[in-house]
Amino acid sequence: MISMEAENLHYFEKAPIAKAVAHFAVPMMLGTSMGVIYSILNAYFLGTLHHTAMLTALALTLPLFAAIMALGNLIGIGSGAFISRLLGEKKYDVVKHVSSFAFYSSLFLGLIVMAVGLPIIDPIVHGLGATPDSFGFTKDYVTVMLMGSPFVVLFFTLENIVRSEGAAVTSMIGMILSVVVNIILDALVIFVFHWGVIGVASATVISNLAAGVFFAFHIRYKSSFLTISVKWFKVTMDILGNIFKIGVPVFIMSIFLGAMSLIFNHYLVDYGNQAVAAYGVSSRLLQFPEFILMGLCEGVVPLIAFTFTANKLRMKHAIGFTIKAIVALAVVFGVIVYLISDHLIGMFTNDPQLIEMGSYILHVTFLSLFITGMTTLFTGIFQATAQGTAAFIMSIIQGITLIPVLYIANRMNGFHGVVWSLVIADAVAFLVGAVMLYVLRTKLQPDLESLVQ
Repeated sequence: MISMEAENLHYFEKAPIAKAVAHFAVPMMLGTSMGVIYSILNAYFLGTLHHTAMLTALALTLPLFAAIMALGNLIGIGSGAFISRLLGEKKYDVVKHVSSFAFYSSLFLGLIVMAVGLPIIDPIVHGLGATPDSFGFTKDYVTVMLMGSPFVVLFFTLENIVRSEGAAVTSMIGMILSVVVNIILDALVIFVFHWGVIGVASATVISNLAAGVFFAFHIRYKSSFLTISVKWFKVTMDILGNIFKIGVPVFIMSIFLGAMSLIFNHYLVDYGNQAVAAYGVSSRLLQFPEFILMGLCEGVVPLIAFTFTANKLRMKHAIGFTIKAIVALAVVFGVIVYLISDHLIGMFTNDPQLIEMGSYILHVTFLSLFITGMTTLFTGIFQATAQGTAAFIMSIIQGITLIPVLYIANRMNGFHGVVWSLVIADAVAFLVGAVMLYVLRTKLQPDLESLVQ
Protein backbone atom coordinates (compact mmCIF):
# COMPACT_ATOMS: atom_id res chain seq x y z
CA MET A 1 0.00 0.00 0.00
CA ILE A 2 1.38 3.41 -0.98
CA SER A 3 1.79 5.80 1.97
CA MET A 4 0.01 9.13 1.88
CA GLU A 5 3.41 10.84 1.82
CA ALA A 6 4.50 8.90 -1.30
CA GLU A 7 1.13 9.48 -3.00
CA ASN A 8 1.20 13.25 -2.37
CA LEU A 9 4.79 13.51 -3.60
CA HIS A 10 3.87 11.46 -6.69
CA TYR A 11 1.34 14.11 -7.77
CA PHE A 12 3.86 16.88 -7.01
CA GLU A 13 6.79 15.25 -8.80
CA LYS A 14 5.86 12.55 -11.31
CA ALA A 15 2.18 12.35 -12.28
CA PRO A 16 1.27 13.53 -15.83
CA ILE A 17 0.52 17.28 -15.78
CA ALA A 18 -3.21 16.91 -16.57
CA LYS A 19 -3.57 14.33 -13.79
CA ALA A 20 -1.56 16.42 -11.30
CA VAL A 21 -3.57 19.61 -12.02
CA ALA A 22 -6.84 17.63 -11.72
CA HIS A 23 -5.68 16.07 -8.41
CA PHE A 24 -5.08 19.52 -6.87
CA ALA A 25 -7.78 21.57 -8.61
CA VAL A 26 -10.91 19.36 -8.86
CA PRO A 27 -11.34 18.89 -5.06
CA MET A 28 -10.88 22.65 -4.58
CA MET A 29 -13.42 23.39 -7.35
CA LEU A 30 -15.95 21.04 -5.71
CA GLY A 31 -15.27 22.53 -2.27
CA THR A 32 -15.70 26.15 -3.40
CA SER A 33 -18.89 25.38 -5.37
CA MET A 34 -20.36 23.72 -2.24
CA GLY A 35 -19.74 27.03 -0.46
CA VAL A 36 -21.86 28.87 -3.05
CA ILE A 37 -24.68 26.34 -2.67
CA TYR A 38 -24.52 26.79 1.12
CA SER A 39 -24.74 30.61 0.92
CA ILE A 40 -27.88 30.33 -1.26
CA LEU A 41 -29.45 27.71 1.07
CA ASN A 42 -28.57 29.76 4.17
CA ALA A 43 -30.53 32.75 2.86
CA TYR A 44 -33.35 30.40 1.74
CA PHE A 45 -33.74 28.82 5.23
CA LEU A 46 -33.94 32.21 6.95
CA GLY A 47 -36.19 33.48 4.16
CA THR A 48 -38.80 30.81 5.00
CA LEU A 49 -39.41 32.68 8.27
CA HIS A 50 -40.57 35.73 6.23
CA HIS A 51 -38.78 38.04 8.65
CA THR A 52 -37.05 40.82 6.70
CA ALA A 53 -35.04 42.10 9.69
CA MET A 54 -33.43 38.66 10.13
CA LEU A 55 -32.44 38.49 6.44
CA THR A 56 -31.09 42.04 6.73
CA ALA A 57 -28.97 40.99 9.73
CA LEU A 58 -27.58 38.06 7.71
CA ALA A 59 -26.62 40.43 4.86
CA LEU A 60 -25.16 43.10 7.17
CA THR A 61 -22.87 40.65 8.97
CA LEU A 62 -21.24 39.37 5.75
CA PRO A 63 -18.36 41.93 6.00
CA LEU A 64 -17.58 40.75 9.56
CA PHE A 65 -17.46 37.08 8.51
CA ALA A 66 -15.33 38.08 5.50
CA ALA A 67 -12.89 39.92 7.82
CA ILE A 68 -12.55 36.90 10.17
CA MET A 69 -12.13 34.59 7.15
CA ALA A 70 -9.47 36.98 5.80
CA LEU A 71 -7.45 36.51 9.01
CA GLY A 72 -7.56 32.74 8.47
CA ASN A 73 -6.36 33.20 4.90
CA LEU A 74 -3.65 35.63 6.08
CA ILE A 75 -2.01 32.79 8.02
CA GLY A 76 -3.29 29.89 5.88
CA ILE A 77 -2.42 31.02 2.35
CA GLY A 78 0.86 32.59 3.50
CA SER A 79 2.03 29.48 5.37
CA GLY A 80 0.52 27.11 2.75
CA ALA A 81 2.52 28.55 -0.15
CA PHE A 82 5.66 28.52 2.05
CA ILE A 83 5.07 24.87 3.06
CA SER A 84 4.72 23.74 -0.58
CA ARG A 85 7.99 25.50 -1.51
CA LEU A 86 9.74 23.93 1.50
CA LEU A 87 8.50 20.47 0.46
CA GLY A 88 10.00 21.10 -2.99
CA GLU A 89 13.31 21.84 -1.24
CA LYS A 90 12.85 18.78 1.03
CA LYS A 91 13.17 20.96 4.19
CA TYR A 92 10.81 18.78 6.23
CA ASP A 93 11.80 20.08 9.69
CA VAL A 94 11.03 23.67 8.70
CA VAL A 95 7.62 22.49 7.40
CA LYS A 96 6.86 21.20 10.92
CA HIS A 97 7.84 24.55 12.47
CA VAL A 98 5.65 26.46 9.98
CA SER A 99 2.58 24.22 10.43
CA SER A 100 2.80 24.39 14.24
CA PHE A 101 3.19 28.18 14.05
CA ALA A 102 0.16 28.41 11.71
CA PHE A 103 -2.02 26.37 14.10
CA TYR A 104 -1.28 28.30 17.30
CA SER A 105 -1.05 31.77 15.74
CA SER A 106 -4.52 31.23 14.18
CA LEU A 107 -6.06 30.44 17.56
CA PHE A 108 -4.25 33.45 19.06
CA LEU A 109 -5.50 35.79 16.29
CA GLY A 110 -9.06 34.56 16.84
CA LEU A 111 -8.77 35.21 20.60
CA ILE A 112 -7.55 38.77 19.87
CA VAL A 113 -10.60 39.37 17.62
CA MET A 114 -12.86 38.13 20.44
CA ALA A 115 -11.13 40.18 23.16
CA VAL A 116 -11.13 43.39 21.09
CA GLY A 117 -14.58 42.94 19.51
CA LEU A 118 -16.86 41.97 22.42
CA PRO A 119 -16.33 45.15 24.53
CA ILE A 120 -17.12 47.39 21.51
CA ILE A 121 -19.95 45.31 20.07
CA ASP A 122 -22.51 48.16 19.80
CA PRO A 123 -20.24 50.42 17.68
CA ILE A 124 -19.44 47.38 15.46
CA VAL A 125 -23.17 46.68 14.90
CA HIS A 126 -23.81 50.37 14.09
CA GLY A 127 -20.79 50.36 11.77
CA LEU A 128 -22.22 47.39 9.85
CA GLY A 129 -25.25 49.59 9.06
CA ALA A 130 -27.89 48.04 11.35
CA THR A 131 -31.23 49.88 11.49
CA PRO A 132 -33.35 50.02 14.69
CA ASP A 133 -35.38 47.08 13.29
CA SER A 134 -32.40 44.85 12.61
CA PHE A 135 -30.10 46.04 15.45
CA GLY A 136 -31.02 43.26 17.91
CA PHE A 137 -30.70 40.46 15.35
CA THR A 138 -27.43 41.85 13.99
CA LYS A 139 -26.02 42.15 17.53
CA ASP A 140 -26.98 38.52 18.28
CA TYR A 141 -25.20 37.32 15.12
CA VAL A 142 -22.09 39.45 15.77
CA THR A 143 -21.85 38.25 19.41
CA VAL A 144 -21.88 34.57 18.42
CA MET A 145 -19.49 35.22 15.50
CA LEU A 146 -16.95 37.04 17.72
CA MET A 147 -17.10 34.31 20.37
CA GLY A 148 -16.48 31.67 17.70
CA SER A 149 -13.79 33.59 15.79
CA PRO A 150 -10.84 31.42 17.02
CA PHE A 151 -12.52 28.36 15.40
CA VAL A 152 -13.41 30.22 12.18
CA VAL A 153 -9.84 31.55 11.75
CA LEU A 154 -8.42 28.09 12.54
CA PHE A 155 -10.67 26.35 9.97
CA PHE A 156 -9.52 28.58 7.08
CA THR A 157 -5.87 28.24 8.12
CA LEU A 158 -5.92 24.44 8.41
CA GLU A 159 -7.80 23.98 5.11
CA ASN A 160 -4.97 25.83 3.35
CA ILE A 161 -2.04 24.05 5.01
CA VAL A 162 -3.58 20.57 4.51
CA ARG A 163 -3.93 21.39 0.79
CA SER A 164 -0.35 22.70 0.70
CA GLU A 165 1.10 19.24 1.48
CA GLY A 166 -0.79 17.73 -1.46
CA ALA A 167 -3.76 16.32 0.50
CA ALA A 168 -6.29 18.00 -1.81
CA VAL A 169 -9.01 15.37 -1.29
CA THR A 170 -8.73 15.68 2.52
CA SER A 171 -9.03 19.47 2.14
CA MET A 172 -12.19 19.01 0.04
CA ILE A 173 -13.72 16.54 2.54
CA GLY A 174 -13.19 19.10 5.34
CA MET A 175 -14.80 21.90 3.29
CA ILE A 176 -17.79 19.70 2.38
CA LEU A 177 -18.08 18.49 6.00
CA SER A 178 -18.31 22.12 7.12
CA VAL A 179 -21.10 22.86 4.57
CA VAL A 180 -23.08 19.68 5.35
CA VAL A 181 -22.90 20.19 9.14
CA ASN A 182 -23.92 23.82 8.62
CA ILE A 183 -26.96 22.95 6.48
CA ILE A 184 -28.15 20.23 8.92
CA LEU A 185 -27.73 22.55 11.93
CA ASP A 186 -29.44 25.44 10.06
CA ALA A 187 -32.49 23.26 9.43
CA LEU A 188 -32.54 22.14 13.10
CA VAL A 189 -32.09 25.58 14.70
CA ILE A 190 -34.62 27.27 12.39
CA PHE A 191 -37.39 24.68 12.03
CA VAL A 192 -37.04 22.60 15.24
CA PHE A 193 -35.56 24.86 17.95
CA HIS A 194 -36.74 28.22 16.46
CA TRP A 195 -33.52 29.99 17.48
CA GLY A 196 -33.51 32.30 14.46
CA VAL A 197 -30.37 34.39 13.94
CA ILE A 198 -28.53 33.12 17.04
CA GLY A 199 -29.07 29.58 15.74
CA VAL A 200 -27.78 30.40 12.24
CA ALA A 201 -24.65 32.09 13.64
CA SER A 202 -24.05 29.17 16.05
CA ALA A 203 -24.45 26.69 13.17
CA THR A 204 -21.74 28.53 11.21
CA VAL A 205 -19.31 28.48 14.17
CA ILE A 206 -19.99 24.82 15.08
CA SER A 207 -19.57 23.67 11.44
CA ASN A 208 -16.21 25.50 11.24
CA LEU A 209 -15.19 23.89 14.55
CA ALA A 210 -16.19 20.41 13.29
CA ALA A 211 -14.13 20.80 10.09
CA GLY A 212 -11.24 22.29 12.12
CA VAL A 213 -11.23 19.21 14.39
CA PHE A 214 -11.28 16.97 11.27
CA PHE A 215 -8.22 18.79 9.84
CA ALA A 216 -6.39 18.73 13.20
CA PHE A 217 -7.05 14.96 13.46
CA HIS A 218 -5.66 14.47 9.93
CA ILE A 219 -2.53 16.51 10.74
CA ARG A 220 -2.00 14.73 14.07
CA TYR A 221 -2.48 11.13 12.90
CA LYS A 222 -2.16 10.92 9.10
CA SER A 223 0.14 13.66 7.84
CA SER A 224 3.82 12.85 7.33
CA PHE A 225 4.89 16.48 7.00
CA LEU A 226 2.63 18.69 9.12
CA THR A 227 2.26 18.88 12.90
CA ILE A 228 0.17 20.70 15.51
CA SER A 229 2.55 19.69 18.32
CA VAL A 230 3.51 22.70 20.46
CA LYS A 231 7.09 21.39 20.74
CA TRP A 232 7.62 22.28 17.05
CA PHE A 233 6.27 25.81 17.55
CA LYS A 234 8.91 28.30 16.53
CA VAL A 235 8.88 31.98 15.58
CA THR A 236 11.74 33.17 13.38
CA MET A 237 12.06 36.18 11.07
CA ASP A 238 12.30 33.76 8.14
CA ILE A 239 8.97 32.09 9.01
CA LEU A 240 7.21 35.41 9.72
CA GLY A 241 8.66 37.05 6.58
CA ASN A 242 7.65 34.21 4.24
CA ILE A 243 4.13 33.90 5.69
CA PHE A 244 3.31 37.61 5.81
CA LYS A 245 4.91 38.43 2.46
CA ILE A 246 2.10 36.41 0.83
CA GLY A 247 -0.53 36.46 3.59
CA VAL A 248 -0.80 40.25 3.99
CA PRO A 249 -1.67 40.90 0.30
CA VAL A 250 -4.35 38.17 0.55
CA PHE A 251 -5.77 39.83 3.69
CA ILE A 252 -5.79 43.28 2.05
CA MET A 253 -7.46 41.84 -1.06
CA SER A 254 -10.31 40.36 1.05
CA ILE A 255 -10.90 43.69 2.84
CA PHE A 256 -10.73 45.58 -0.48
CA LEU A 257 -13.31 43.27 -2.09
CA GLY A 258 -15.73 43.94 0.78
CA ALA A 259 -15.26 47.71 0.47
CA MET A 260 -15.66 47.54 -3.33
CA SER A 261 -19.03 45.76 -3.09
CA LEU A 262 -20.28 48.40 -0.63
CA ILE A 263 -19.22 51.23 -2.98
CA PHE A 264 -20.67 49.46 -6.03
CA ASN A 265 -24.05 48.98 -4.31
CA HIS A 266 -24.03 52.67 -3.34
CA TYR A 267 -23.85 53.63 -7.05
CA LEU A 268 -26.52 51.09 -8.07
CA VAL A 269 -29.05 52.40 -5.52
CA ASP A 270 -29.44 55.57 -7.66
CA TYR A 271 -31.04 53.43 -10.40
CA GLY A 272 -33.71 51.97 -8.13
CA ASN A 273 -34.36 48.80 -6.19
CA GLN A 274 -34.71 46.79 -9.40
CA ALA A 275 -31.13 47.62 -10.40
CA VAL A 276 -29.86 46.46 -6.98
CA ALA A 277 -32.03 43.32 -7.10
CA ALA A 278 -30.97 42.54 -10.71
CA TYR A 279 -27.30 42.84 -9.74
CA GLY A 280 -27.91 40.74 -6.59
CA VAL A 281 -29.43 37.90 -8.63
CA SER A 282 -26.93 38.03 -11.51
CA SER A 283 -23.91 38.24 -9.17
CA ARG A 284 -25.18 35.16 -7.31
CA LEU A 285 -25.39 33.31 -10.62
CA LEU A 286 -21.96 34.59 -11.65
CA GLN A 287 -20.54 33.36 -8.33
CA PHE A 288 -20.87 29.73 -9.41
CA PRO A 289 -18.55 29.80 -12.49
CA GLU A 290 -16.30 32.34 -10.75
CA PHE A 291 -15.83 30.01 -7.78
CA ILE A 292 -15.20 27.05 -10.12
CA LEU A 293 -12.41 29.05 -11.83
CA MET A 294 -11.14 30.30 -8.46
CA GLY A 295 -11.02 26.69 -7.24
CA LEU A 296 -8.98 25.73 -10.30
CA CYS A 297 -6.48 28.60 -9.85
CA GLU A 298 -6.16 28.30 -6.06
CA GLY A 299 -6.03 24.51 -6.28
CA VAL A 300 -2.88 24.52 -8.44
CA VAL A 301 -0.98 26.94 -6.14
CA PRO A 302 0.65 24.13 -4.07
CA LEU A 303 1.74 22.39 -7.32
CA ILE A 304 3.24 25.64 -8.70
CA ALA A 305 4.95 26.40 -5.36
CA PHE A 306 6.45 22.90 -5.07
CA THR A 307 7.69 22.78 -8.68
CA PHE A 308 9.06 26.35 -8.41
CA THR A 309 11.72 25.03 -6.00
CA ALA A 310 11.94 21.44 -7.34
CA ASN A 311 11.43 21.45 -11.14
CA LYS A 312 10.78 24.72 -12.99
CA LEU A 313 10.08 23.09 -16.34
CA ARG A 314 7.24 21.11 -14.73
CA MET A 315 5.96 24.39 -13.25
CA LYS A 316 5.82 25.93 -16.74
CA HIS A 317 3.82 22.97 -18.08
CA ALA A 318 1.42 23.12 -15.10
CA ILE A 319 0.75 26.84 -15.68
CA GLY A 320 0.28 26.28 -19.44
CA PHE A 321 -2.25 23.49 -18.85
CA THR A 322 -4.15 25.60 -16.29
CA ILE A 323 -4.45 28.49 -18.80
CA LYS A 324 -5.99 26.09 -21.35
CA ALA A 325 -8.44 24.85 -18.70
CA ILE A 326 -9.46 28.45 -17.84
CA VAL A 327 -10.13 29.21 -21.54
CA ALA A 328 -12.20 26.02 -21.98
CA LEU A 329 -14.31 26.61 -18.83
CA ALA A 330 -14.89 30.32 -19.61
CA VAL A 331 -16.09 29.43 -23.14
CA VAL A 332 -18.46 26.69 -21.89
CA PHE A 333 -19.98 28.91 -19.16
CA GLY A 334 -20.18 31.87 -21.56
CA VAL A 335 -22.10 29.92 -24.22
CA ILE A 336 -24.57 28.59 -21.61
CA VAL A 337 -25.24 32.10 -20.26
CA TYR A 338 -25.75 33.68 -23.66
CA LEU A 339 -28.24 30.95 -24.60
CA ILE A 340 -30.36 30.83 -21.43
CA SER A 341 -29.69 34.04 -19.43
CA ASP A 342 -33.41 35.03 -19.37
CA HIS A 343 -34.36 31.61 -17.98
CA LEU A 344 -31.61 31.81 -15.34
CA ILE A 345 -32.83 35.19 -14.03
CA GLY A 346 -36.42 33.93 -14.37
CA MET A 347 -35.72 31.28 -11.70
CA PHE A 348 -35.58 34.11 -9.14
CA THR A 349 -38.28 36.52 -10.39
CA ASN A 350 -41.15 36.92 -12.88
CA ASP A 351 -40.80 40.72 -13.17
CA PRO A 352 -40.07 41.34 -16.91
CA GLN A 353 -38.02 44.52 -16.25
CA LEU A 354 -35.95 42.74 -13.61
CA ILE A 355 -35.34 39.80 -16.00
CA GLU A 356 -34.24 42.22 -18.74
CA MET A 357 -31.86 44.15 -16.44
CA GLY A 358 -30.50 41.00 -14.82
CA SER A 359 -29.93 39.36 -18.21
CA TYR A 360 -28.06 42.47 -19.42
CA ILE A 361 -25.83 42.52 -16.31
CA LEU A 362 -25.12 38.79 -16.76
CA HIS A 363 -24.09 39.26 -20.40
CA VAL A 364 -21.73 42.12 -19.54
CA THR A 365 -20.13 40.60 -16.42
CA PHE A 366 -19.67 37.18 -18.08
CA LEU A 367 -17.43 38.90 -20.66
CA SER A 368 -14.78 39.19 -17.98
CA LEU A 369 -15.00 35.58 -16.76
CA PHE A 370 -11.84 34.55 -18.65
CA ILE A 371 -10.10 37.76 -17.46
CA THR A 372 -10.96 37.17 -13.77
CA GLY A 373 -9.83 33.54 -14.10
CA MET A 374 -6.47 34.65 -15.51
CA THR A 375 -6.12 37.40 -12.88
CA THR A 376 -6.68 34.81 -10.12
CA LEU A 377 -4.04 32.58 -11.75
CA PHE A 378 -1.53 35.46 -11.93
CA THR A 379 -2.12 36.16 -8.23
CA GLY A 380 -1.69 32.44 -7.46
CA ILE A 381 1.61 32.30 -9.40
CA PHE A 382 2.95 35.31 -7.46
CA GLN A 383 1.86 33.75 -4.14
CA ALA A 384 3.36 30.35 -5.01
CA THR A 385 6.70 31.79 -6.12
CA ALA A 386 7.06 34.20 -3.14
CA GLN A 387 6.79 37.36 -5.27
CA GLY A 388 5.37 39.42 -2.38
CA THR A 389 5.40 42.82 -4.13
CA ALA A 390 3.64 41.49 -7.23
CA ALA A 391 1.06 39.70 -5.05
CA PHE A 392 0.49 42.95 -3.13
CA ILE A 393 -0.01 44.98 -6.34
CA MET A 394 -2.51 42.37 -7.61
CA SER A 395 -4.43 42.58 -4.32
CA ILE A 396 -5.05 46.34 -4.55
CA ILE A 397 -5.11 47.08 -8.29
CA GLN A 398 -8.76 46.12 -8.85
CA GLY A 399 -10.02 48.22 -5.94
CA ILE A 400 -7.86 51.21 -6.87
CA THR A 401 -9.05 51.00 -10.49
CA LEU A 402 -12.75 50.41 -9.80
CA ILE A 403 -13.38 53.54 -7.71
CA PRO A 404 -12.33 56.20 -10.32
CA VAL A 405 -13.73 54.08 -13.20
CA LEU A 406 -17.09 53.82 -11.40
CA TYR A 407 -17.21 57.58 -10.85
CA ILE A 408 -16.31 58.48 -14.46
CA ALA A 409 -18.44 55.73 -16.11
CA ASN A 410 -21.45 56.66 -13.96
CA ARG A 411 -21.15 60.34 -14.98
CA MET A 412 -20.69 59.52 -18.67
CA ASN A 413 -23.01 56.58 -19.21
CA GLY A 414 -25.31 56.14 -16.20
CA PHE A 415 -26.48 52.62 -15.36
CA HIS A 416 -24.62 51.07 -18.34
CA GLY A 417 -21.41 52.77 -17.19
CA VAL A 418 -21.77 51.36 -13.66
CA VAL A 419 -22.25 47.80 -14.99
CA TRP A 420 -19.34 48.05 -17.48
CA SER A 421 -17.01 49.52 -14.83
CA LEU A 422 -16.57 46.02 -13.35
CA VAL A 423 -15.31 44.66 -16.68
CA ILE A 424 -12.95 47.64 -17.14
CA ALA A 425 -11.47 47.21 -13.62
CA ASP A 426 -11.01 43.46 -14.28
CA ALA A 427 -9.28 44.18 -17.61
CA VAL A 428 -6.85 46.64 -15.97
CA ALA A 429 -5.97 44.07 -13.27
CA PHE A 430 -5.41 41.44 -15.99
CA LEU A 431 -3.07 43.74 -17.97
CA VAL A 432 -1.08 44.71 -14.86
CA GLY A 433 -0.72 41.01 -13.91
CA ALA A 434 0.38 40.04 -17.44
CA VAL A 435 3.00 42.83 -17.49
CA MET A 436 4.38 41.83 -14.05
CA LEU A 437 4.54 38.16 -15.09
CA TYR A 438 6.46 39.21 -18.20
CA VAL A 439 8.87 41.37 -16.14
CA LEU A 440 9.42 38.55 -13.62
CA ARG A 441 9.81 35.83 -16.28
CA THR A 442 13.60 35.45 -15.86
CA LYS A 443 13.20 35.28 -12.07
CA LEU A 444 10.56 32.58 -12.32
CA GLN A 445 12.17 30.70 -15.18
CA PRO A 446 14.20 31.79 -18.22
CA ASP A 447 11.79 30.20 -20.69
CA LEU A 448 8.58 31.35 -18.95
CA GLU A 449 8.68 33.91 -21.75
CA SER A 450 6.70 31.61 -24.03
CA LEU A 451 3.76 31.71 -21.61
CA VAL A 452 3.14 35.45 -21.76
CA GLN A 453 3.85 36.07 -25.42
